[in-house]
Amino acid sequence: MRITTIGATATAVAVLASPITSTPAPASAVPAASVVSKPAKAASVHGEARISYIESIHDDIRFTIHAEQTPFTRPMPPTAPEGLPTDARGTLKFSHSRGEVTGWAEATVDCLVTSGRTATLTAVVTKSNVEEPGARLGISVQQGGKGEPDRLGFSWGVVNVDPENIDENGQLVRPQAGSCMAPAPFTTVIKGGYKVIHAEITKSPTQPEPTPHHS
Repeated sequence: MRITTIGATATAVAVLASPITSTPAPASAVPAASVVSKPAKAASVHGEARISYIESIHDDIRFTIHAEQTPFTRPMPPTAPEGLPTDARGTLKFSHSRGEVTGWAEATVDCLVTSGRTATLTAVVTKSNVEEPGARLGISVQQGGKGEPDRLGFSWGVVNVDPENIDENGQLVRPQAGSCMAPAPFTTVIKGGYKVIHAEITKSPTQPEPTPHHS
């Protein structure tokens, strides 16, 4: 996978989202088993936006993200037979247009982690005219607050460079992003936006509970 700095050439136009209750009955008349609790909140990010990227300031670059954390749904035997607490599902789409040339890709989300108004996710390419199927892409999103714009980062272009990793022609080869690995959101959203819902990651079911210490 050769590294492509966004905006370098026309052929490198590759940049490539209260529980409902009825009137309660007297406590003595409601069996414990009948009490319905609210499902745990899931971390997610949804939205579509056009960004401004300093290396391609006049280009039309857009990202559509629909991702939701689904803990322990992607088994990875033998190390993580139940999967990971950051397992996720969803879709990532991007397009980068310069004049009559457009690079685009569609990818399946495999990992998501959040913190406050920030989310980091990765997705594996399924279709593209600029990326190889199977390539993992890293995306970060920051939902703006107090009048600030949303922001977005991506794991190619000016980041994720290994100086020792070159091809037979002496060109830098971009390393693949690991799960949930992405840079800080270094671009600015100029149209549209994203909604980030934060949730703490879930404890692995195979990890033992900590043993209390007594003084």
